[in-house]
Amino acid sequence: YTDEHDAVQKKTFTKWINAQFSKTGKTSIKDMFSDLRDGRKLLDLLEGLTGTVLTKERGSTRVHSLNNVNKVLQVLHQNNVDLVNIGGTDIVDGNHKLTLGLIWSIILHWQVKDVMKDIMSNLQQTNSEKILLSWVRQCTRSYPEVNVLNFTTSWSDGLALNGILHHFRPNAFSWDQVVKLSPVERLDHAFTVAKDQLAIERLLDPEDVAVQLPDKKSIIMYITSLFAVLPKDVSMEAIREVETLPRKYKVEAEDSGPRLSAQVKRSSPRPETPSTLTETEGEMEGSLLEVDLYSYQTTLEEVLTWLLSAEDALHIQDEVSDDVEEVKEQFHTHEAFMMELTAHQSSVGNVLQAGNQLIAQGNLTEEEEEEIREQMSLLNSRWENLRVASMDRQARLHEVLMDLQQQQLQQLSDWLTQTEERIRRIEIEPAAKDLEIYKEMIEQHKELQNDLEAEQVKVNSLTHMVVVVDENSGESATAALEEQLQSLGERWAAVCRWTEERWHKLQEVFMVWQQLISDQGLFKEWLTEKEEALSEVQTSNFKDSSEMNTNVRQLAILKEDMEKKRRTLDKLSDAGQDVIVLLQSAEAGAKIEADTEELAHRWDNLVQKLEDCSFQVCVAYSHIMCKGRIIYCSGFALLPCPLSSHLLSVLLTVWMTVWLSRVETKPECILILFNQC
Repeated sequence: YTDEHDAVQKKTFTKWINAQFSKTGKTSIKDMFSDLRDGRKLLDLLEGLTGTVLTKERGSTRVHSLNNVNKVLQVLHQNNVDLVNIGGTDIVDGNHKLTLGLIWSIILHWQVKDVMKDIMSNLQQTNSEKILLSWVRQCTRSYPEVNVLNFTTSWSDGLALNGILHHFRPNAFSWDQVVKLSPVERLDHAFTVAKDQLAIERLLDPEDVAVQLPDKKSIIMYITSLFAVLPKDVSMEAIREVETLPRKYKVEAEDSGPRLSAQVKRSSPRPETPSTLTETEGEMEGSLLEVDLYSYQTTLEEVLTWLLSAEDALHIQDEVSDDVEEVKEQFHTHEAFMMELTAHQSSVGNVLQAGNQLIAQGNLTEEEEEEIREQMSLLNSRWENLRVASMDRQARLHEVLMDLQQQQLQQLSDWLTQTEERIRRIEIEPAAKDLEIYKEMIEQHKELQNDLEAEQVKVNSLTHMVVVVDENSGESATAALEEQLQSLGERWAAVCRWTEERWHKLQEVFMVWQQLISDQGLFKEWLTEKEEALSEVQTSNFKDSSEMNTNVRQLAILKEDMEKKRRTLDKLSDAGQDVIVLLQSAEAGAKIEADTEELAHRWDNLVQKLEDCSFQVCVAYSHIMCKGRIIYCSGFALLPCPLSSHLLSVLLTVWMTVWLSRVETKPECILILFNQC
């Protein structure tokens, strides 16, 4: 039945999608499995359902398709649509099962739950399928030919659909005439009336429903379309009637069991053998009153259909991978499968009990009784094989996963040991003796940082470890693992902290050291420039008065520059001491001190040259202007002749330059004596 149901669902879901597109003016699809792969039509569908504009990738590559489908999944998540084990690659790759599952989840949310949410809220009910079945039974109660017990076999003869329509539109057609038709004719009649009277699209084909076991999802989807446009009054009496149906007819809850999400989780209940599936005494008594051969056969077919689907699902699961992340995904997928198995075990038990009750009632022929025994034996055998195979796979997945995770832990421990030794070697390495070696140390540290970032990916994987604790092992099973993880976590944190702190220190020292070298270089260039300027003055013509004026101005400017630059030399000296303290390297410190001393020595030489040159210019200038009639005596200049104001100004400038260059502080006075004659 599985392949048949998939084909029906594909046809029905395609019609439903196109019906939604017709409302919004979108282009219809032809092949659901291929037309939805790029995600663009799925986004069109959600635009109509949510009433929001959704942007699409313009390209046509696989990456663009994945981006579109992932956006679809994001929108579904935002709208609280339940998706189990459906990823973007499944839709892009055209996975039939999961594509059908995705569309069914969309239909269930917007076609079923959304339509029924108000009445469910008013009746304080959470099971939409139960409400829908109650509504159908309430509508068809007055038709003795109709007895709807489920959403599969109860619809194959076409009477139930016509009964609903006749209940609300009694003048639209003759019920007696419909009863005389064949199942296919009845179904075609119902679909036609629904289209003409209620504008319900022909989502189903008669030949797909007039079968032994119609597709449940397709039936529910179509009945919900009727429910949406017809009066929705559902009485509590109808709900209680459904609730008191024998267990094999009860509608199963829609919500699946809790998904595995915790890092350390107790193992979920495992499916049991049929011999342990028992009901309470009261429930069995209630069942005995309702069991008949037809209902038993119907329920058996439903259980066998599900069992076949479960066997297929287990069979198509991939071989256990050797990649830890893939095994985690496989483990979670199988965990959900085991949850589903556990949820259905009561259905298997109910069929076996119903068969035993039929035999116990003694109303069967020998052939019927033998057939039931064979059916029960087959069901019991297939269930047991499925249960054992599922538990074996779960145990295998758990074993492989724990082994791979333990390998990860050991690999991290080995890496930490090597890195800790690497850090110890770095710490005992001699300090850098020059900036080039220091740059090499920085590059070496970058390599360590890169290794740390690469390992971070593996560490992130360990933060999502899967550890299953069952009732036998208890909490003690995780104690050693938790201790191991704590130890590794502390070591990892210490390595990260050391690496970060050392990086900041390396950067700080490098910046100040590099700045010091740069500033020293600039100061050296300045000294060279001034030394060359003084040399030009010293080699100039001391007999040319105009050239002498230029030399005097140059000396005055140089003196002013040196007064400003003196503070720079002091700052360089202080910066050198700071770098020496940070480096803690004797060789580098000695080099920095030597460079500082060299700068100070060149500075002193420049000061001395400035003094000598200034004195030389002063003497030459005085002889030119005073014709040699000048007497120098211990810092005093005696001029035997009267001077013009201009000459006096020039001489004062020269003398000030001489004296200010000879002493570090300004002299208290310069005494000039003029001859009165």
